[in-house]
Amino acid sequence: MAADQPKVDWLGMHDNATSFLYKQDGAKDDSDTEGAGGKRFLPPSRTVRHCLTMCDFTKEEVVDIIRVAIAMKKSRKIFMETGFDRFSDILKGFSLLTLFEKPSLRTRVSLEVGMHQLGGQAIFYSIADSPLGKKESIEDTGKVLARMCQGITARVASRKAVRSLAEVSDVPVINALDDYAHPMQMFADLQTIVECKGSWDGLTMCYLGDLENNVTYDLMRLAALMGYNMHLAGAGQVEEGVWTEVKALQEKSGSKVEVFKTAQEAAAGVDVVYCDSWMSYGIPKDEEKARIEMFMPYQANAGLMKLAKPDCIFMNCLPAARGMEQTSEVIDGPQSVVFDQAENRLHAQKALLTFLMARKKFDEIVAVPGLPKSGKS
Repeated sequence: MAADQPKVDWLGMHDNATSFLYKQDGAKDDSDTEGAGGKRFLPPSRTVRHCLTMCDFTKEEVVDIIRVAIAMKKSRKIFMETGFDRFSDILKGFSLLTLFEKPSLRTRVSLEVGMHQLGGQAIFYSIADSPLGKKESIEDTGKVLARMCQGITARVASRKAVRSLAEVSDVPVINALDDYAHPMQMFADLQTIVECKGSWDGLTMCYLGDLENNVTYDLMRLAALMGYNMHLAGAGQVEEGVWTEVKALQEKSGSKVEVFKTAQEAAAGVDVVYCDSWMSYGIPKDEEKARIEMFMPYQANAGLMKLAKPDCIFMNCLPAARGMEQTSEVIDGPQSVVFDQAENRLHAQKALLTFLMARKKFDEIVAVPGLPKSGKS
């Protein structure tokens, strides 16, 4: 190389993880600021979107996320046959920190596999023995993590922790489950409905069991947001704040979300029957018998499924206990789609992560084919 020829930082110019440091045509990065010691690099400013409940999205955004999720699922099938996945580098160089206070199988595996399939990495960290805000303030934790990772998921016992983190984080915070919502599950559920029914338009879902429940709350929000109807029957009281959110969404969509006295009334003529575990994490052993007695009138069994439409599907976000929220005959029967639903956690979360962590790339790939007419198309 000639002595007077300027050095070129080839790696810096071409490595995707650092490409944001450079501008085309030699334009100056507006994040460079002059300080007392010369230039100081600051991360490019951007508007951060968090995912705490389904209220954080518009209907149009949900539609786009589902479309991308379906395309990503199709691309993985192509990969298994050809070795090519068009989305394999979408999050190259991205790191997702996954905080877990409550245990999970599906959530952890789907996040770690999903980030790997998109070219990034997921980092597991247990906060069960080191709660947020204990050793240092949540504000300090959030600021540090935002300088190292491009996104944070948190599966926690209380909504307070994930909200506090979102308030101070400069990168997307995604609720992987708290006591108020479970939005990641909702995207997988809606993808499954689209695959099985072609659309959510005109559908009615029936939810049976624990009404004072994070999944229940977000299912209500999802129905009200997307415009389909929902019947509920079970024990427990839905928080007033949830009803306020749902009613605001209903005014725009025309959805009807109603509570029925019996499971039979709620299930009559519906398109989807949905159950969740009666024994959520943390339920004391000595309370199990009483909970079984309380929820048994709302069990999904063969007789109840006959009250729904003949092509009704059965859903459960898992884990499931046969003989409790549903019988073996139902969950292992032809109407059950629970394992498709579980698989879709992977694909729906990949689309959601891309939407929140790499919006420009998401917008570039959102022009995928429209929603399929049926799951078989």
